[in-house]
Amino acid sequence: MQKLEIFGANKLKGKIKISGSKNASLAILAATLLSNKKIFLKNLPKVRDIETMISLLKSLGSKVNFTHKSLIIDNSDQNKKIASYNLVKTMRAGILVLGPLLAKFGSAKVSLPGGCAIGTRPIDIHLNALTKLGVKYKIFQGYVLATAPKGLKGSKIRFSTISVGATENLIIAASFAKGVTVLSNCAIEPEINDLINFLNQMGCNIQWISKRTIKIKGVSMVKETNYSVMFDRIEAGTYLIAAAITQGNLKIQNVVPNILKTEISTLKKIGAKIKVKKQEIHIIGSKKIKNLNIRTAPYPGFPTDLQAQIMVLLCKANKKSFIEENIFENRFMHVGELNRMGAKILTNGNKAIIEGNTKFMAAELMATDLRASVSLILAALTARGKSVINRIYHLDRGYENIEKKLKNVGAKIRRVN
Repeated sequence: MQKLEIFGANKLKGKIKISGSKNASLAILAATLLSNKKIFLKNLPKVRDIETMISLLKSLGSKVNFTHKSLIIDNSDQNKKIASYNLVKTMRAGILVLGPLLAKFGSAKVSLPGGCAIGTRPIDIHLNALTKLGVKYKIFQGYVLATAPKGLKGSKIRFSTISVGATENLIIAASFAKGVTVLSNCAIEPEINDLINFLNQMGCNIQWISKRTIKIKGVSMVKETNYSVMFDRIEAGTYLIAAAITQGNLKIQNVVPNILKTEISTLKKIGAKIKVKKQEIHIIGSKKIKNLNIRTAPYPGFPTDLQAQIMVLLCKANKKSFIEENIFENRFMHVGELNRMGAKILTNGNKAIIEGNTKFMAAELMATDLRASVSLILAALTARGKSVINRIYHLDRGYENIEKKLKNVGAKIRRVN
């Protein structure tokens, strides 16, 4: 099994180009199932979750080809509607094929999803909303068996809780429903806007009518589409934090800084110096890291996917900090490993108290999920000596060429078998 070896205590300096968004790509790939025309996608990240989603599309009958710049998807002969456990078990985004399969065929069999072990991630929000479009379902032997006997029909739907996945699934499904659908209490993450932009470019009719309300007029035909996926804001945030924690000097490129307002504001409060250009963020880390209290929240709040990374930075702060995790109930699994490196972090339910003034010590470490994996890299970058991170297959699900990108800006990091 592969491991990462990191020799720490180097300042990062240089430029890092951010890859396409994993989360936006997954939703867009699922949405391609609606189309029977060719779709050309650019800026997809080369990460394992994307490979898994492409394998899932192929298993459903999609023809997928690569050129040096685009992924070409042809669904003209796509006719299968069973998403197997073997493919869906490793990522929660697998459930996103449910909406388009129901819209296209009126029935689907989709395995209950997997992903990182960071919480229960119930799909009842997806299923309850789909019933309002005319779907009937049962759960049998780990699969959702769903049918829409009279096809999908537009409806007014209010989500009980803000959910990115449920918002995406319903947008995709309602795009082919008869009549008008109005979704309220929607998630407003930038990746959802990217999905909407893609669907509209394909010929769908979707618009925001208020901050968290979307109006969708169903269509029956779409056209050939050429689309470039947005940048990965979590990858960008991770490298911004890497610069701050190593007192580095990095230019983060291929981004839309306006989308990262919360992250930029947070890092400035902690002490980093940041200058913003059109598609670039220049960050210089400070020797003095200030303490801060952070609550994770749906966009535009502080993202849960950067909670582990910001915790590592707050370990270096001059005083005590607090983090409240409000999205997933089991997302402090990295704390034990950070404490083994010398951190002093106490958790109580969804709250963590970080003592600060940590001098990380190199250690052998175990990754537990995707974002926890990268938090251990950040800690190891500041620790003197050699750290070894095991189970890095989690990391490969969401970060493209992370060793290469870090090596290019001065990190001493290598992958070993």
